[in-house]
Amino acid sequence: MNKRPPSSQRPAHGIPEDKLPRRQFEEEFGGPSWVWGVHASLAAIANPARRIERIVATKNAASRLPENVRPQILEPDAIEGMLPPGAVHQGLAVRAHPLEPVSLEAAAGPPDGRSVLVLDGVTDPQNVGATFRSAVAFGARAIVLQDRKSPPLTGVLAKAAAGAIELVPHVRAVNLGRAIETLRSLGYVTVALEGEAELSLEEALNDKRPVALVLGAEGKGLRPGVAEACEKRARIPIAPVMESLNVSAAAAVALYEARRGRA
Repeated sequence: MNKRPPSSQRPAHGIPEDKLPRRQFEEEFGGPSWVWGVHASLAAIANPARRIERIVATKNAASRLPENVRPQILEPDAIEGMLPPGAVHQGLAVRAHPLEPVSLEAAAGPPDGRSVLVLDGVTDPQNVGATFRSAVAFGARAIVLQDRKSPPLTGVLAKAAAGAIELVPHVRAVNLGRAIETLRSLGYVTVALEGEAELSLEEALNDKRPVALVLGAEGKGLRPGVAEACEKRARIPIAPVMESLNVSAAAAVALYEARRGRA
């Protein structure tokens, strides 16, 4: 049964907690960022590395929580009012401290056969979140992100990842070129994915070393310096009527091919 917060935490304006207008909850309570949606929230709750401050749920969604988790029970529109416009919360949201990035050496070394993904200039949270899903689905060891230009692992990104951000470590690199050089020194074959490359992905992966796959944003692609830091450049053969793949789809294809070739 949900317990009411102590009087010092109750709203001073007298409006019932489950009827507060949009944004009022964040103004009232403050704290870390929200993660919403059933899969993203359950994964955050299950992750021992997460510092969770608050869990809110509808009565129906609360039944999906572990028995030892006691959420605050609210109406759907009250939960909606705590989140950004358009957030599809499915009756469950968690307010948690952000996941901490790990060092590249800790995330990727020594190699164990699994692939590493490197994302250059991918700024759309939906794309990054979906790429995390691909990474988990095909057994990637880690994802390396550009430090300043990559979106935080919260909100829309966490929802798109459907819990995957809790399952694969991420690295934030100030200089991706240097990060790629470090991966090479650790024993990875580094492969830049470019649509105009002469080498096919299958040919580039004809190598028994674990692979670091380097992908750029759809349209802009990889920056020249990042591509030049890689040992190989390769393309995913697609129909000529289609110019390129979404980065998460390209990551899924590349990770599958890398895993298949090393099975």
